[in-house]
Amino acid sequence: MWSRLFISALTVGLLVPLGGSAQGAVHDERGRLPDRVALPDGFQPEGIAIGPGPVAFFGSRATGAVYRADLRTGKGKVISPGPGTPSLGMKTWGRRLFIAGGTGGDARVVDTRTGRVLKSYALTEKPAFVNDVVLTRHGAWFTDSTNPVLYRVPLHGHGSVETLPLSGDIEFGDGINANGIVALRGGRSLLVVQSNTGRLFKVDARSGVAEEVDLHGESLVNGDGLLLEGRTLYVVQNRLNAVAVVRLDGRGTEGRVVRRLTDPRFDIPTTVARFGPKLYLPNARFSTPPTPETPYAAIAIRP
Repeated sequence: MWSRLFISALTVGLLVPLGGSAQGAVHDERGRLPDRVALPDGFQPEGIAIGPGPVAFFGSRATGAVYRADLRTGKGKVISPGPGTPSLGMKTWGRRLFIAGGTGGDARVVDTRTGRVLKSYALTEKPAFVNDVVLTRHGAWFTDSTNPVLYRVPLHGHGSVETLPLSGDIEFGDGINANGIVALRGGRSLLVVQSNTGRLFKVDARSGVAEEVDLHGESLVNGDGLLLEGRTLYVVQNRLNAVAVVRLDGRGTEGRVVRRLTDPRFDIPTTVARFGPKLYLPNARFSTPPTPETPYAAIAIRP
């Protein structure tokens, strides 16, 4: 009844040089795709997007740089230097990479091959934290962890920003509010996790009314990036170093946490994307003081 994600589905300013690269991929025991992708030192990753093909994109929360890695080799390079403000959640649509701009209060669309900024949208004039994005046939939807709204921008670059106020069960408070976002079938409803309360909401994309999803007493506190596959929702709980696996009902109004994925290599992972049998998660390392020499990586796990 439900489809997969519509499109190949989560500071100190440290400059990552254009063309900078990272080496040191670690291959799994079968000698297939690497199970670790090294990122440039000092990069401070947050978001990930994969595809088309075995290519991953990572955004820097420090500079907004975008790093492109080949998942077959683990090697890559910075394709876009960034605007000096964050690149957080991201999704690809063909050759377009849609990026949530964090404290920049903006959204950007970057060419996945050249790194050129194709379009930039100022989403709000208020202080904001534009955190994540999902793509549907109706446009790209962005969450704001500071303001109780969603933003929608057109996929093709023609049109203006629309702001959808959130109402219903969701209430914003201190800390990180609306964070990860995915779309249900048809794009008429969206799922949004609220990091500070651990609650999950089904949002009507036309009215903005948010209905709390019944998790039967479970909490998704520190919920960050989301990945929806059929009725299975993966929720990265960053500071818990875990990924909650939630089995949803057919309407998306009820869910049960059936297990949590952990890995000794987790170091505050933030977002998640799939390629083949593996889930890829960048380690943000929020608890590690960032320096230009601090190492960063993304790891792959089998769910």
